[in-house]
Amino acid sequence: MLLGTWNLENLYRPGGAFGPRTEVAYKAKLTALASVITELDPTLLGVQEVGDPDALEDLAGMLDGDWHIALSEHPDGRGIRVGFLSRPTPRAIIDTNVFPAPLRPVQGDDDGEPVPRTGRGFLATEISTQGMTLSVAVCHLKSKLLTYPGGRFSPRDEGERARYGAYALYRRAAEAATLRAVADGLLEGKGKERSVAVLGDLNDEVAAATTQILQGPPGSEIGTPGFERPDKGDATRLWNIAPLIPEEQRFSRVHSGRPELIDHILVSRLLLDHVTGAGTGTPARETPLPSVDEDPGKRRDAAGSDHAPVWARIEP
Repeated sequence: MLLGTWNLENLYRPGGAFGPRTEVAYKAKLTALASVITELDPTLLGVQEVGDPDALEDLAGMLDGDWHIALSEHPDGRGIRVGFLSRPTPRAIIDTNVFPAPLRPVQGDDDGEPVPRTGRGFLATEISTQGMTLSVAVCHLKSKLLTYPGGRFSPRDEGERARYGAYALYRRAAEAATLRAVADGLLEGKGKERSVAVLGDLNDEVAAATTQILQGPPGSEIGTPGFERPDKGDATRLWNIAPLIPEEQRFSRVHSGRPELIDHILVSRLLLDHVTGAGTGTPARETPLPSVDEDPGKRRDAAGSDHAPVWARIEP
């Protein structure tokens, strides 16, 4: 089976404030997305930036076979949310956007009230396939793209840029801690016995502090001396599969000409033992990526996505 995650980039039907402006552009986007998913052929695909649930239905209708959709009921202010496309019937077990106690609200801007919840909900689902029960949580953490008062993408000065960079980091770190609490609920200290994955757009790279929050006790990451030495922390750890991705493929977005891996799959010890391969794009061909900048509106009518899917092949 293949487990994947993909940011679909502003998946809306045409005519609204954020999606494609024409039916032609919308159909081109769906066709490009469907082509990649068909080649990827996932058993379960976590998706991000679903702005219009009906658009995801349209996309699923372009795929061969039967597909099931599960979506979080906690979208952000633009209506985008996370979800799943699944071959087996998914059973939703968690859908939350609330910081876990005792984590307190964090400052989100210069003047507003502290933020007590994640920008977009986290959805966890369970599927059964090929004799395996798999629990998976999908997320989309706070973007590194900074938005300033009045909807500006450019700061008035460096002080404002620094403050809003800090606010975004506060929120992303709090969201990572919330996601870790979701993972703890799925693992229940039994990561050597349960197949659990956490995946999605973390909006940060492998070594970033916010990404590291999710992994649990350090010292056993893939490629480190402790990886082959079992210890009691294995029951609660998650392993990022990034080191298993061929180095030349180890990016999921290109920002200002710089490739970066900001979409991730982390797995429990039991599930890691069944991972036989990993990659970005599709297994058969490279997926060219555009270089994006600080103005997301430039790609409003673009086909496909500005992210590449990230995937892991699992042999039960």
